[in-house]
Amino acid sequence: MPTFPKSERLSGKKKIGILFQKGRADLRSFYLFPFRVIYHYAVDEAGERDGADMAAVLINVSKRQFKRAVDRNLLRRRIREAYRLNKQLLGRENSAPTEIAFLYIAKTKATFEEIEKGMKRTLKKVDSGHTE
Repeated sequence: MPTFPKSERLSGKKKIGILFQKGRADLRSFYLFPFRVIYHYAVDEAGERDGADMAAVLINVSKRQFKRAVDRNLLRRRIREAYRLNKQLLGRENSAPTEIAFLYIAKTKATFEEIEKGMKRTLKKVDSGHTE
């Protein structure tokens, strides 16, 4: 049974800041309803990809869009579960990205089925979007 351990969560101001820097050539981004996805492949000084097994993931639901914390938490739980159930779709065609941010952009609370459908399409696009 797949899990979502702490090692797969993107944390730390420095790492999150790098993922949201404007104008970086190594960052990739796209919109695929209900998400905006930002991801990149971290490399070390030698130019080799960092040896992370699974991608570190950040899930964001806007406080401006959903004022009540209960609603934001519900959506985060749904997104996290959809990712957890479908993360094996990453790394099939290419190497999986090292860091991914899922920003929820829908204006209404989507059902789990809608979020999971969007997550599957998103993960397939992330996997096929990078060629080495």
